[in-house]
Amino acid sequence: MTGTLGSEPLPERRLHGWSWLFVLLQHLKPFIVPLIVVLLFDISGDPNERWNYIIVVAFMAVLITQSILRYFTFRYRIGDDGLTIRSGLLHRTRREIPFARIHNVNIRQSLLHRLFKVAEVQLESAGGQKAEAEMRVLSLDDALALENLIRHRTMHTPSKGAAESEETPVPAPVQTANRSILLYLPIPEIIRLGLISNRGTIVAAAALGLIWQIMPDAILTRIIENGMHDIAGHAGLHRPSAATIAITAILSIIALILLMRLLSVAFALTQYFGFTLSEERQRLTVDHGLLARIRSSAPRRRIQAWQMQEGLMHRLFRRRSLHVTIAVSQADESRAFNTLAPVATRTDCDRLIRHLLPQTHWPPRQWEKLPGIAWLRLFFRHVLRCVPIAALSIGFFGTPGAWVLVWLPLAAPFTYLHVRRLAYSVDDRLVAIRNGYWLRHWRFAEVDKIQALRLRRSPLDRCFGTSSLIFDTAGGNALKPPLQIRYLPQADAEALYDRLGRILSKRQMHW
Repeated sequence: MTGTLGSEPLPERRLHGWSWLFVLLQHLKPFIVPLIVVLLFDISGDPNERWNYIIVVAFMAVLITQSILRYFTFRYRIGDDGLTIRSGLLHRTRREIPFARIHNVNIRQSLLHRLFKVAEVQLESAGGQKAEAEMRVLSLDDALALENLIRHRTMHTPSKGAAESEETPVPAPVQTANRSILLYLPIPEIIRLGLISNRGTIVAAAALGLIWQIMPDAILTRIIENGMHDIAGHAGLHRPSAATIAITAILSIIALILLMRLLSVAFALTQYFGFTLSEERQRLTVDHGLLARIRSSAPRRRIQAWQMQEGLMHRLFRRRSLHVTIAVSQADESRAFNTLAPVATRTDCDRLIRHLLPQTHWPPRQWEKLPGIAWLRLFFRHVLRCVPIAALSIGFFGTPGAWVLVWLPLAAPFTYLHVRRLAYSVDDRLVAIRNGYWLRHWRFAEVDKIQALRLRRSPLDRCFGTSSLIFDTAGGNALKPPLQIRYLPQADAEALYDRLGRILSKRQMHW
């Protein structure tokens, strides 16, 4: 890799002047709660406890020194075909990162970053366990300029698959200079996303956990005891009837559900405010966030597998979500490029898929359903789980423990509905699997992205004459469950395995 433009060597650059502060804050994150507890609750007039202050001051001095040293020892140089990064004081490291290896560029701005007009930059490559480089922090202008440079340098060496897709004309909904806006979520759509998701429970649990860690046990115990005493005193004074207690309990549950939904909406607005999916010269960019602004981009040819989801709340609002997996490091999933549409109409989801996979047909023309043996195979799994649990329950509780067996007649119709939705579609371009009844999933991948095929038979499969056909793609195993056709009759599984094997042997895998 060269480090010159023309005849003059490019100078090495440092990070932003406030870089050491953000590195310090990153180091302090795991220790912030213990430090607060030590400073606020463990310090008293006892001279022996004054050592806590000394320990905290020494600890902070070490972290500050380490952060400042990182700033002075980190250098990077932009070359003609890649980046050179040097770091370390005693243990020195030099990394050469060709632009062609950088598949994903993440730019993150927290509220503090936005106040200082700086950003974190994370560069990822395919198959790595961690990011190729983390630059904490650059000025916002330098971060965007670096992203733009990488975007244009990587376009000079497109893969064969990308070149083929460029030859097929595809519609671009909105044109803004050289950028196409594929999807934009206005505030009403984000509110729908908050109502569909159940993130409010997570927010409430995290807040309670933080309060439980920070506040001393004595104070928490006193608050709980006083609250219970007030409730008992109020009930003893007014002597409410059973109907009043029941109505109060129902209203309390409704209020709690509404509160959780409001927290979910607030969380969705914070995370996805201004969500924009755009495309520029075969590279996709996602930009979103209210307080912390996250910008992530990746070449669209790097998409390895797809997943579309529709739950009960999705169906109520006639919406779906669309996710992808990229063949890059997943060191920080919160910044990974994995969501094309957190919420969108069914028409918009299908439009996005057809736009990004122009050589395939979506939705598939025909879904192949599984035979009746799949229902028996799946139901027998419930039998194998339920009968031992019932035996243990009867052993511990006697005859009442047999009520566990009631699950079997209930599981039969649920299993039927699940198998009824199970279907697959395989052609020369696309492998798609549909499953789930209450929570519906569509998982699919281009045939040219499949790295390997596997046939798997469990002991239960051998009893029923079925097999599972599993498709491996770079990063596709991040799908949960992975891309696989389950409960296929053995003959059908082997025939499909041979058919796809012949297709893959004649194709070049595209990254």
